[in-house]
Amino acid sequence: MAESEKQTMGFQAEVKQLLQLMIHSLYSNKEIFLRELISNASDAIDRLRYEALDKPELQEHDPDLKIRIFFNPEARTITISDNGIGMSREEAVTHLGTIAKSGTKEFISRLSNDQKKNDALIGQFGVGFYSGFIVADKITVESRRAGLAANEAIRWESTGEGDFTIENIEKSSRGTDITLHLREGEDDFLTNWRLKAIIRKYSDHISLPIQMLKEEWDSEAKTMKTGTELETINQANALWARSKTDITDEQYREFYKHISHDFNDPLIWTHNKVEGRTEYNQLLYIPKEAPFDLWDRNKRGGIKLYVKRVFIMDDAEQLMPVYLRFVRGVIDSNDLPLDVSREILQESRDVKMIRDGSTRRVLSMLEELAGSDDPAKKELYATFWQQFGQVLKEGIGEDPTNKERIAKLLRFASTHNDSDIQNVSLDDYISRMKENQVRIFYITAENYTAAKNSPHLEIFRKKGIEVLILTDRVDEWMLSFLQEYNEKNLVSVAQGSLDLLKLADEEETKLNEENQTEFKDILEKMKNVLGDKVKDVRVTVRLTESPSCLIADENDLSGNLQRMLKAAGQKVPNMKPILEINPNHPLVRTLKYEGPHFNDWTNLLFDQAVLAEGGSLKDPAAFVKLMNNMLLGTLEKKND
Repeated sequence: MAESEKQTMGFQAEVKQLLQLMIHSLYSNKEIFLRELISNASDAIDRLRYEALDKPELQEHDPDLKIRIFFNPEARTITISDNGIGMSREEAVTHLGTIAKSGTKEFISRLSNDQKKNDALIGQFGVGFYSGFIVADKITVESRRAGLAANEAIRWESTGEGDFTIENIEKSSRGTDITLHLREGEDDFLTNWRLKAIIRKYSDHISLPIQMLKEEWDSEAKTMKTGTELETINQANALWARSKTDITDEQYREFYKHISHDFNDPLIWTHNKVEGRTEYNQLLYIPKEAPFDLWDRNKRGGIKLYVKRVFIMDDAEQLMPVYLRFVRGVIDSNDLPLDVSREILQESRDVKMIRDGSTRRVLSMLEELAGSDDPAKKELYATFWQQFGQVLKEGIGEDPTNKERIAKLLRFASTHNDSDIQNVSLDDYISRMKENQVRIFYITAENYTAAKNSPHLEIFRKKGIEVLILTDRVDEWMLSFLQEYNEKNLVSVAQGSLDLLKLADEEETKLNEENQTEFKDILEKMKNVLGDKVKDVRVTVRLTESPSCLIADENDLSGNLQRMLKAAGQKVPNMKPILEINPNHPLVRTLKYEGPHFNDWTNLLFDQAVLAEGGSLKDPAAFVKLMNNMLLGTLEKKND
């Protein structure tokens, strides 16, 4: 089939289902369709500006960049027109024919199961264009990419029922015209005042003129009629370049929605004009909810870079560290060259200063919330931590300069609260430390329940010593960089190097010395039975209720970290644990009198310790068989 012929093609998604979900979820806020389409038009013009830096001919004698809105009450249409970069046939098929390109199935699943957050999800999955179907039963797109001939323009059309048509047309001007054919009952949008109100509400901040035809008074007809002269509806100047006193909170919020395509309000923001050796404006936002691709460390695009108010790129990764990849915003520099490249960005001293300054501003925002006495601000920080806390932890290892500041912002669950809520800071912990306590104790585990019930905590509960509970996957990695805070060492309760006798009283110390002597032969015998399963077998004061536990030697990886590395497909060196036994537990004391079954009891204590720390047995069937045999043996003794 020749490319110039009209083709009908199917959408690459379950379109009917998706569009129905969108329509119903946003039914109460239909007007957002115009904001999304204007934002897309603005992005298209920004891309033209950027490409035209290298190829000025792309402007095609039409340097007056603008967005125009037309409506026709008779035809019941609204048209959003821009003279931006436009689309080729291939680009139209790719961008308009693939809905929710970043993950349709996940989008539909979440949209169906979480109706309360539908509006936020739509922005996250890049389907703003399709919000037009909220008010339209047909959308027509006519577009020509800058640099292509007039006869290489395309017309894309769809009713949103599962397919679309595309054909080549003649179009003299570059850019894109999107025409919405309104549904029955949507005539409210076919008035000048209504469209103007929506533009001023949602798009006043856009630094491009958004124009509509003026309405003029017709004295004969005694009514307002649409004229032929265009007028600019929005302020059309860069919001970030304006004085903070001239900008309302609502304008800040709408600008965030424009640059992030998030339908939620931001959590907080900061707007600054930085002067000195390097001059730049920064407007930075922290979202209220984490995007679906937060854990994709290669996914960037949070910061838009402008130079002297000319858009350069929207994925300026050099301007914000990876651990702050959730930050959205704009940075406008006066010192970078207009033809700045990614290579220059990587090497520029000015860029490093901007990056460092922006990082400090974000951390200052968070510090203000975290350290505030205002309950509302503390609640905002709790929301932030719930959404982005795990990502912020990456900064401990990635940003040595700000490590202390980041450490101060960390929050953990703790035995003090008896809850899995992460709301305890390191400063909170230090303020509650026991007299003569010089270490910060923590435990790592796969989940809160496993950590809370770990035998390693028994001596600490008995002595009333608080232990931080770390269950995030990033924690083990983070701790390799955070070994000290405020001159206090962070120590795992599962480390064998812990001098627990410092926690014991005089009577417990004396009893331990007696047990060491009493169990000396038994320990040696147990070590011979277990062989290469363990590095050593010891008597401990660590346990008060459990019979045994496993600990890691001073320089060895913890059991939890070993399991995580194995699950990630990493090779893990063979590190043998140390088995510690509770000499006061009845099961352990039984060993002294269990000659025939000594080996079985020893293996049972070891397997129990493996399970207690969240590990898996090499031979579960053998463990079950052993347990059954020992239970049967106990019953037989009772019967005798």
